[in-house]
Amino acid sequence: MPPLKDRKRYLSTTSVGLMTAAAVVTSLRGLPLIAKEEMTMFAYLAFTVIFYLVPASLVSAELGGAFADKKGGLYAWVGEAFGVRWGFLAIWLQWIQNVVWYPVTLTFGAAALAYTIGVPALASNGVFVGLFCIIVYWLATVVVLQGVEVFARIANWTFILGSVLPGIALLVLLGYWVTSGRPIGWEHLTAPALSSGGHARYWPAITGFGTIAFLAGIVLLFAGVEAQAVHVTEMKKPSHEFPLAIGLGAIVSLAIFVLGSIPIAAILPYKKISLQSGVFQTFDAVFDGIWHIGWLGPTMAALVGIGAISGVFAWLGSPCKGLLATADDGELPPVLQATNRHEMPTNILLVQGAVVTVISLLYFFIKDVSVVFFLISAMTIALYLIAYMLMYAAAITLRYTSRDLARPFMVPGGLVGMWLTAGIGFAGVAFSFLVAFFPPDQLPVGSPMGYIAVVIVGTVVFCGIPLVIHAVRRPEWARAGVVAKTAT
Repeated sequence: MPPLKDRKRYLSTTSVGLMTAAAVVTSLRGLPLIAKEEMTMFAYLAFTVIFYLVPASLVSAELGGAFADKKGGLYAWVGEAFGVRWGFLAIWLQWIQNVVWYPVTLTFGAAALAYTIGVPALASNGVFVGLFCIIVYWLATVVVLQGVEVFARIANWTFILGSVLPGIALLVLLGYWVTSGRPIGWEHLTAPALSSGGHARYWPAITGFGTIAFLAGIVLLFAGVEAQAVHVTEMKKPSHEFPLAIGLGAIVSLAIFVLGSIPIAAILPYKKISLQSGVFQTFDAVFDGIWHIGWLGPTMAALVGIGAISGVFAWLGSPCKGLLATADDGELPPVLQATNRHEMPTNILLVQGAVVTVISLLYFFIKDVSVVFFLISAMTIALYLIAYMLMYAAAITLRYTSRDLARPFMVPGGLVGMWLTAGIGFAGVAFSFLVAFFPPDQLPVGSPMGYIAVVIVGTVVFCGIPLVIHAVRRPEWARAGVVAKTAT
């Protein structure tokens, strides 16, 4: 038996499962979106688990283990299957969707600040929200430039303060609301639901893509599960333990989202649930409206705002470092390859900031903040889901083109199992991708065609940029000592 100090330390099923849940639940910002569906949330969440969470976890586990010695994640996986061009597109989409996502989560933080200072009307003020997103993002960038150790420490503590504690508070409020016999928000069926044959409590009343547009947003809440695939090789028995870990992560994530959404749906009337302010409205409805301890609502809002900013810290540094890995193959212009003494990609972070600033300016020009909130979310969804479609296609292709590739973990069932798992995942994200282009019936979007046009243009532009960069790349772009790949 080797000495104790020489034994390899393995990650347990519980550790990987909880890490998966933490990567998924970055803040409470998604709770009002789920609560807006009332009891039909269970149908949406079941779709998300079956068609997204489980396939994405299993497929990324196989790919993550097979390419554990290579940098870039999606870049390595898709690039090996289809060539550098498409690998670059995949990692670019994973990066840019995060950039587009930052204003979404910071909108939640802006609403938190508005309730904290006792002026909730500011949560619907586009200028206030836009300025908040821009200022806080640039402050977070300054912190991230100080290195991984600094922002990782901040992210861990802010997650506990801003997500866990307010989540527990919401459960306490739900218990009080039910036991005190107060009216439940989802008790009454709506006329549209009855006339279309749907049941407003348990099954969506589907009359068109607009009625299920929130589905894509709910799917996005679980994005990022593939990031935990890198830990497959750190488990003692990955083929057995990793599926269990993913199951645990799925259960924990679902529990947080469901147990946090039900209090909002129960306490607030449907028409009063705001996508960016629903959590704070729930706190105010009880703390101020019933218990008359109004100071506690702003206190909880401040904690939730800290949680929203925690999500920014958790994601701000990692995707851009994945994009930087493509510089080894000459895919990035030299100007984007610069790093500081903390090995943070300085210029990529600055470009991120510029994009976030431009997107945040939408709040200055579109009247309804909820519409902007969901519009930006729709662009984020479309970009990320394209990356997932590439991942599923790559996983199937590599089963044929790289049969001898060592895979510490394999999707069960051989080729049939891979086709079934990746096929279900591909179908789920493809359907969600289509739904993302339709404006939700629940929001006053104004011009539906204008909404669709913005999402389409944003998706085309952000997908086109990496293809253009790849087409004009030069051999000298490869970082010193690295020979650029020429495969396309």
